[in-house]
Amino acid sequence: MSGFKLFQRVSKAPTNPRAVPAATREFDVASLYEGPLDAGEETAATALPLDEKLRQAYFWIVNNAVISPHYDIEYNDGAAAAFTIGDSKRTLNLPSAQSYSSFILLPLLTFATRRKCLFVGGPGRGKTASAILMGVLAGYSVKDVRRAMQHGHPQMTLADLLGNPLPADLAGAQSMEDIRIAWRSWLGMRVKIIDEYNRIPTRTQSALLTVMGDNYAEMLNHVYECPESAWYLTANDDQGGGTYQVIEALRDRIDVIVQALSFNPRFLDELLLRIESGVRPEEMVPPEIVFSAADIDAAGKQVLAVTVPEELRRRLEFFSSQFELMETAGSQFEYMTKDTARLSGAEWHQLTAADNGRDRLKDLGCQTRNGLSVRNLMTLLMYAKAMAWFRGNPAIELEDLRQVLPFVLHDKLQPDLDAPFFALPEHAAFRSDRLSWLRHLFDLSNAEYDRLDLDRNDPVGELSAEFAKGLDGLGERETRARLSKIEHLVEQRAAGRKLYGPLYDDLLKLKYLHQRYTNYLNWLRAS
Repeated sequence: MSGFKLFQRVSKAPTNPRAVPAATREFDVASLYEGPLDAGEETAATALPLDEKLRQAYFWIVNNAVISPHYDIEYNDGAAAAFTIGDSKRTLNLPSAQSYSSFILLPLLTFATRRKCLFVGGPGRGKTASAILMGVLAGYSVKDVRRAMQHGHPQMTLADLLGNPLPADLAGAQSMEDIRIAWRSWLGMRVKIIDEYNRIPTRTQSALLTVMGDNYAEMLNHVYECPESAWYLTANDDQGGGTYQVIEALRDRIDVIVQALSFNPRFLDELLLRIESGVRPEEMVPPEIVFSAADIDAAGKQVLAVTVPEELRRRLEFFSSQFELMETAGSQFEYMTKDTARLSGAEWHQLTAADNGRDRLKDLGCQTRNGLSVRNLMTLLMYAKAMAWFRGNPAIELEDLRQVLPFVLHDKLQPDLDAPFFALPEHAAFRSDRLSWLRHLFDLSNAEYDRLDLDRNDPVGELSAEFAKGLDGLGERETRARLSKIEHLVEQRAAGRKLYGPLYDDLLKLKYLHQRYTNYLNWLRAS
């Protein structure tokens, strides 16, 4: 039994001494869900703030369950040691603050926010085992999690995925409403696992898309409403390959992609200990780190309460503005986008060859074949909030956004590998290492943001803030003055400049403000 106790041990010390105490939080409902065992006594688990409980779950998994010594989410508190290694002159960082393994942390953030996570990597690297652990953390038994897991295979039907009509009803039914459906039990679970999702036939993928995207299943005019759930899918690669090509809409519903990195043989002794002890980590999850349904609901609300500082939101606006513009794709100003090019079916290389007005090496937008969608940005903000909450902070920091961004945009921002940026020898590794490329892209955007001093010099932001105060009591004279100010700024911005993504979005924002004031001026005249 000593071996079992060793694997079930949870540290009683705080996992993050820098974390904000729960008592000082603006919002903390964990105590609402604490229940007495007997005579009013509380367990240590119910007394824990939920962010601390999730951190304990992280450290238990990374130290006892999944061998993942890859601390690729790096935080620093002051100077950190860095070493240049190998012929390629790569940098090995030794972070000076608490850092994390993405393979464990991102699934846990998915668990807290009830989003959708895809594990990718070769067979036998712990993808399915990690997904099962998430189900056990939600309070399900290992047996129930394994039975509820959906295994993708080429013959998977709608009945395999969703359920079957009852045979007796089929024989005697006068209408569709008379047929009852025996729904599959996994549809009602708070953690849903799809193993090898890229082996599911296309027609069945469409039904899976409805469950993932809209939280309901439909069969023979009957609808099953599913609860909010955390989703975990696995695949051997992230390119949508497999027995069947993954439909684009289904890939787009995946919020974050996590790579299962290779096993480090220096940890073989831990594997040997598990073999000799007969231990299966998923069967040894300590009860102190298991989350009830109420815990998960409360954690989700606490994540949403994390604030986004204005200056950080502005940096994200600037970053996302880099990518959508394609000047050669449209004639009307609003249609000069990569999405217009995609919808037209035009040859990509012809459009890029005609786009010779900008510095294609300097322009970050030239590195991608698409821009960011509303869903991408919402997901990015959600995971940044979850990261800050996990670290015990009431607001997102720049490093939180920087660390989660590559995993959220992993297959959402597609690189244009024919761009001049990727032809440079020092950038060759970015052709295959998409996570590092995305983080580098964000760093370049922040450097340009700082160069332009946009925190202090943002006239478009000032006009937006002025408009946000409202139009109540605004007279005709002041309205005309604001319209004139907008027109002057457009003229100033457009004079003799090459068109880059952030300028394009600024001009569209100014056109929007001009139109709002124009409509208001017409209303004043009519009044």
